[in-house]
Amino acid sequence: YGKGGIGKSTTTQNTVAALAEAGKKVMVVGCDPKADSTRLLLHGLCQKTVLDTLRDEGDDIELEAILKPGFGETRCVESGGPGPGVGCAGRGIITSINMLEQLGAYTDDLDYVFYDVLGDVVCGGFAMPIREGKAREIYIVASGELMALYAANNIAKGIKKYAETGGVRLGGIICNSRKADNEYALVKAVADEIGTQLIHFVP
Repeated sequence: YGKGGIGKSTTTQNTVAALAEAGKKVMVVGCDPKADSTRLLLHGLCQKTVLDTLRDEGDDIELEAILKPGFGETRCVESGGPGPGVGCAGRGIITSINMLEQLGAYTDDLDYVFYDVLGDVVCGGFAMPIREGKAREIYIVASGELMALYAANNIAKGIKKYAETGGVRLGGIICNSRKADNEYALVKAVADEIGTQLIHFVP
């Protein structure tokens, strides 16, 4: 989770690529309407989203229509979203996760499933991986900029709300530096204040 443009997708894909190189089975579910969570893993290709596939082909689809193999045999899915000014983007996440369950995407051989989620707001749709117990640990990507820290604080509040019912915990903050003044100390102080840890500082 994290503010838009903070580097969530790049951080996610680099982490997934490293795990794949280590021999782990990984699935990535892009939960951003921009649908750019898997582009690097797909060698620069744009993947057709779950919502676009359902709009074009109807509900009777095969898993292969929405799940594409990427770098190191990673499994790539993009939820997508509605057109501008039409509907709720969070619905794409709900629809996508439900469809993946119906089609048997969550196989026992998976070591990790990553959800790359926009975190400017934690509405019902965007919070689904937290609410429904799909995520066990949440990592927030932030910087020392005010809006990035504001989003991180809101996300932490959302995680706390669902921690008991969803069984999820906040794993920590990854700082993707924007060269802000005293950035490391500031992000570390925010992490301490919300009761978590600064996992890594990316200069």
